[in-house]
Amino acid sequence: MQETPDFPDLLRLIDERSTAFRAAVACAPDLDLQVPTCPEWTLLDLVQHLGEGRRAWAATIDAGPDASAKAAAPQGDATAPREREALLGWLAESTQLMLDALREAGPDRGCWVWWGKSQSPQTCGAVARHQLHEIAVHTYDAQLTVGAPESLPEEVALDGVEEFLFTLCTTTEAWPHEPAVIEYHATEGRSWRNWLSDDGARAARLSTPGAPAATATGEVPEAIDASVEGSASELVLAFYGRIPLNSLKLDDSRSVFDQFVAWEPE
Repeated sequence: MQETPDFPDLLRLIDERSTAFRAAVACAPDLDLQVPTCPEWTLLDLVQHLGEGRRAWAATIDAGPDASAKAAAPQGDATAPREREALLGWLAESTQLMLDALREAGPDRGCWVWWGKSQSPQTCGAVARHQLHEIAVHTYDAQLTVGAPESLPEEVALDGVEEFLFTLCTTTEAWPHEPAVIEYHATEGRSWRNWLSDDGARAARLSTPGAPAATATGEVPEAIDASVEGSASELVLAFYGRIPLNSLKLDDSRSVFDQFVAWEPE
């Protein structure tokens, strides 16, 4: 079974996805193109968002484990130039600032994060992992904008499913509905399970797709209440609202998914 990418691989993949993002921007006929998956933004807005965000995370990582909030001021020149060559250089520098900060800190150092109630750790390694998938999804946005969308690379997409589930689909807040179990199946041969109960939401990768997995109390769930299947890329893009959930293979228990999507724990 393929494991989670290690820290050097996460940094490599961040660099690769960032390069793919810049390639899409470089071939755009116009930087004022509307981004179909972020309709309130132009391509230039998307570039500025990505660049400013990486600079802010670089500053947050550099602030160390005692920081109590995300850094208010991005590192370096936060203004994205409109001239294309300068814009691409600015974006590359933005990514490099974050990569340098991550390398300096290492994967195990603590870092401020916004997902404190999830089961993802509050470390620089977890920050690198989440940054990879934010950049990967925005790379898809940029490619779609220029008419050349590509599926997420398998290595990225498989980890993206798990990272999303662990970071955005787990919490210590109580689930306000009847207990439920949801399964997610990637056609590449990997599966995950979410348990929703009064104890909150937890997730785990299944050692064998479709096989029972122990809950936090050691019990095995008697039934799966809902499941969804698609390629890992399709799952990630559906999670982030880039493609409709209905485009994936769903069972008949859509109501559980609707409850889960609508749930907003504090």
